[in-house]
Amino acid sequence: MEPSIFFDFHLPNAATWFYFSLLLTIAVFFQFTRPFSLRNLDLLCLFVLVPGFLLLQEAHTLLALVPTKPGSPESEREGSSSLLGRGRRELLLGYSWLLLGSTYWFARSLLDLTLVRRPPSTSNLTTPGLACLGLALFVGMTSVALRRTNEPAEQQQVGKRPAPIEQVQDGAAVMVQKAQSETVQRASPADVQFWAERSLAMICHAVIVIGLLLIGTRHFQDRATGIAMGTLYLLIPYTAYDVGRQLHHVWPATFIVWAIYLYRRPVATGWLLGLASGSSLIPILLFPLWLSFYSRRGSGRFGTAFGSALLLSIGITALLLWWDGQAGLGLFAALNLPDWQPWRVPTSESIWKGAHWAYRMPIFILYVAFLIGVSIWPSPKNLSHLISLSAAILIGVQFWHADRGGVYVLWYLPIMLLMIFRPNLTAAEAPSIEPGAGLVSRLAGVAFRRVWSKAESSKELAV
Repeated sequence: MEPSIFFDFHLPNAATWFYFSLLLTIAVFFQFTRPFSLRNLDLLCLFVLVPGFLLLQEAHTLLALVPTKPGSPESEREGSSSLLGRGRRELLLGYSWLLLGSTYWFARSLLDLTLVRRPPSTSNLTTPGLACLGLALFVGMTSVALRRTNEPAEQQQVGKRPAPIEQVQDGAAVMVQKAQSETVQRASPADVQFWAERSLAMICHAVIVIGLLLIGTRHFQDRATGIAMGTLYLLIPYTAYDVGRQLHHVWPATFIVWAIYLYRRPVATGWLLGLASGSSLIPILLFPLWLSFYSRRGSGRFGTAFGSALLLSIGITALLLWWDGQAGLGLFAALNLPDWQPWRVPTSESIWKGAHWAYRMPIFILYVAFLIGVSIWPSPKNLSHLISLSAAILIGVQFWHADRGGVYVLWYLPIMLLMIFRPNLTAAEAPSIEPGAGLVSRLAGVAFRRVWSKAESSKELAV
């Protein structure tokens, strides 16, 4: 059967999507009546990191063209030397660009602490039209994520995937294999792995979009803002570049977004951040900030829930790795990698392969001092402080992380959107803890009332 012309479509490359998404973002979200507003500047600066990604993509393409055979002719060796030098220069330039853009957003996150009055955000589309655009973008991204390509496997993953996320993905693949009918031809393990990874990544993207919608509806008191944040999240090039392929990029952001949505429940947020920390390590850096946010307003419950979830996540992962004969690949093994230890020579691709690695140590010391500072000031913290400082902490990791630091934009992209679109949240502080308001106390109260009612009923029958 001859293929139809209607299905002969070609996906846009990274540069085409960059220009298209930039123009569409301006058309939909740019406030032309207030062209010099801070929100308009934020919308434009959301794209400031894209040239760095394009440079990295071109550098990897050039390095892939370098012949590896030792017996190549002299002309090929000269050409490969030129390609190798240009590729390495563009790698260094790309990571430098990403870190410069990260510096801007780090400063913007700190500046957000001083911004109290925020005008309402409106889009140039109606709310139903914006929702239709967001739904169309998600359907299009899903079709792209589930489409098989001829890309080499090594180009489909950026950065090291933590062992717990590997276990989640492998577990999903095993479940898919077991669910296949014996009467149907079984898919190959590579196909099952492909569908499991892509499906989990798209589920995470969908959960983030739903979380942004609910935060806008409940905490920002504006459903249109929630839809705008979800649509812009799907429109930004970083999501499209990583869609379906970088599960370890979007995984921690899923837990963080929902922790922000449930910020009035310290036990729930503690469990979410604890599970995220045990599975992807990064959210553990947010613990001092969130603990200070709940200071005298549920910090004990939050800390207990966080520690319990962290230990549970690490324990389950260690048990699964031990069962598979891979003990030693868990959280503590990840901490021993040079990527997380600034006093060791890095081995992964990053700016620290071009710049001297010794400069990582003072940057790391400054970062630790920053973590200590934000856990103390400001006090008390409200939801706007929590959002902006959480973004700053995740952005700050990019400067000293030696495994492609700067490319992990999806860690903090949803939080940046919350920071850009948020209204005045001065009154949104952690709720005061009332005696007996916790889940355990309520369950104990229900059990006590049932026992008491049964005792009263037995007394009446005895009389």
